[in-house]
Amino acid sequence: MTDSPLQTAPKTDSVSLEATARIVTDSRTIKTPYGNLFARRWQPEGGDHKASPFLLYHDSLGSVGLWRDFPEALALSTGRSVIAYDRLGFGLSDPVAQAIDPNFIPLEAERFIPLICDDFGLEHFIAFGHSVGGGMAVHSAAQHPERCALLITEAAQAFVEPLTRDGIREAEALFKDQKQLDRLARYHGKRTRWVLDSWINSWLSDAFDHWSLDDVLPQVTCPTLVLHGEQDEYGSADQPKRIAEGVTGAVQMELLKGLHHVPHREAPSLVLEKINQFIAQYPA
Repeated sequence: MTDSPLQTAPKTDSVSLEATARIVTDSRTIKTPYGNLFARRWQPEGGDHKASPFLLYHDSLGSVGLWRDFPEALALSTGRSVIAYDRLGFGLSDPVAQAIDPNFIPLEAERFIPLICDDFGLEHFIAFGHSVGGGMAVHSAAQHPERCALLITEAAQAFVEPLTRDGIREAEALFKDQKQLDRLARYHGKRTRWVLDSWINSWLSDAFDHWSLDDVLPQVTCPTLVLHGEQDEYGSADQPKRIAEGVTGAVQMELLKGLHHVPHREAPSLVLEKINQFIAQYPA
């Protein structure tokens, strides 16, 4: 995956196949009652196509493109297919005019995950969520236990704490620099302002003061891997502890020394090692 602007790529209902030395990639548009979603799948040649694939949930400013080369590395490392998609309003998915729904985290699992599974023909999947995507992955595991075989959260927030909001305020100031905004626009195009406002306005709103995953975590019965950077700017070590202590299935927590909010980019080999160890222990 390169950093070239992805908003110029065509959106069609057809599936385009692009072969590399070891990976076959197909991109598609998934029609939903709420709007069209852009999705991409990485399939390793000679991989186990019967094994549960990974379904990636991006962060508050993320997109398929912003996963960069991690999906391909994950597919090659595990021998499993990897699927990533742009949430509605993000990346190459359809734009959204109205403000983001305050219940956008549980609604993602409720509205879109069954449709994505049906489009790709997924009977089971491994939910992998980064940052707020981790909360969406948690809800997916709780709402769809028959489909979610394993859960992996990375730098996920389980509740609102001052560190989270302080980090967002610092980022808000940073994005007043047009150059920073332009960098984000390479992935979201005309949606960029909506993407940024959705992140800032939701997490800093009074309505979000008491948001947490506390009520949903006990409904997670599948094995769970909780990854968190020791120096995460948006969440203290209390965040992964809350997740690990809240789920009812088998759980493994890894506090990654010296890493920040994006471990899969900062230390991809370490993250892949932790994931491979986890799925070896709990085959899906």
